[in-house]
Amino acid sequence: MIHTIRLYIEKYRLLSEEGPVLVGLSGGADSVALLGVLVRLGYPCIALHCNFHLRGEESDRDEAFAREFAESLEVPFHKVDFDTIAYAGEKHLSIEMAARELRYAWFEEMRERLGGQAVAVAHHRDDSVETVLMNLIRGTGVRGMSGIRPRNGCVVRPLLCVSREDILAWLVDQGYAYVTDSSNLSDAYTRNFIRLNVLPLLEAINPSVRNTIARSAEHLSAVETIYRYVLEQARKAVAVSEDRLSIKALMQFPAPETILYELLKEYGFTRLVSDDVFAALTKEPGKLFYSSTHRLLKDRDNLWITPLEKKEERTFVLDPEKGINHEPIELSFRKLVITTDFPIEKDKRIAYLDYDKLDFPLTLRTWKEGDWFIPFGMKGRKKLSDYFSDHKFSRIEKERTWLLCSGDAIAWVVGERTDNRFRIDESTKRVLIVNFLG
Repeated sequence: MIHTIRLYIEKYRLLSEEGPVLVGLSGGADSVALLGVLVRLGYPCIALHCNFHLRGEESDRDEAFAREFAESLEVPFHKVDFDTIAYAGEKHLSIEMAARELRYAWFEEMRERLGGQAVAVAHHRDDSVETVLMNLIRGTGVRGMSGIRPRNGCVVRPLLCVSREDILAWLVDQGYAYVTDSSNLSDAYTRNFIRLNVLPLLEAINPSVRNTIARSAEHLSAVETIYRYVLEQARKAVAVSEDRLSIKALMQFPAPETILYELLKEYGFTRLVSDDVFAALTKEPGKLFYSSTHRLLKDRDNLWITPLEKKEERTFVLDPEKGINHEPIELSFRKLVITTDFPIEKDKRIAYLDYDKLDFPLTLRTWKEGDWFIPFGMKGRKKLSDYFSDHKFSRIEKERTWLLCSGDAIAWVVGERTDNRFRIDESTKRVLIVNFLG
């Protein structure tokens, strides 16, 4: 077994010769074997024990045994006491999840404090098989079918290549004792139910079912690596910007519905909502979808994703004399006396306004229902909402549009169109040049 584990560590580069290995030692068979094997392989080890105080005297018995076993191998020993029940109540977690959070947080704290290269935990092949079955029962994708990974950050699992049966046989051969957690003999929890009831039934059909599932999980782990690579390529191609996904680029990939879900999952969208978004891709634009943290707008060509924010009506007073105003957008101002050869650059980001027609101070605000202006070159009023529709503005683009106002009148739809009432004409003597810098 030691030879198998050594090759597994080398295959996945789990450990090196630099720095101690911190080993989670509960006192159970698996953790005792893990510490014994790593010491035999020559790794400098430090034993870590968590006393969760969930089983009364039995918890204290486990602590005493773990300490004695570490000392017998001349391995430094550290332990911590947790009020697991209080923590679970405070965090609204199950006892199992609370213990997991406490354990791994302390492991990482100790790894940093002691300069450990990694924290080794004692999950074995059968644990991985049980995880696959649990995920399959709950519903999962390729990641859940890959079982437990050999490495997760600084946490490594050198025993995933051997079975529980292998471990027990090795312990007998070495003459190592261990303690038994009485809760592992109960089928009250899902994992124990699978271990004590489901797997024996599957073995009645196929005695090698554990090996079969473990091999399948290893194959799927390789598939997951390919999956994550393709997903990253899709992310780069589909994400036009931080808040925009290209529908056309998405549809160029195989299984676009799955890729869409993976991209939207990061923003809190569930699988059901993602499916609804995908179904809407070929329909009329304008539909909105929500997660608990974000809003998604299906536009003609893109999916716009923005954080949910409480809309506030805000007006900013501007001072052209400053030259540049930085909030809420950056605008620069220049006041010039007009000349006969005054150059006008045709650029939507630059507005040329008759200075003497303006009422100061100028203000900047977002649009609201009922807003109107007289677009440059026209004589009649136009509702801003109609202007947006004519120019195919998305809902998000509308919300991001700012209005430069002279009194109650809109002088410039920033970055779009000036108002004809403030245009330069033959009577203009002074001009205000406003540049939208972004």
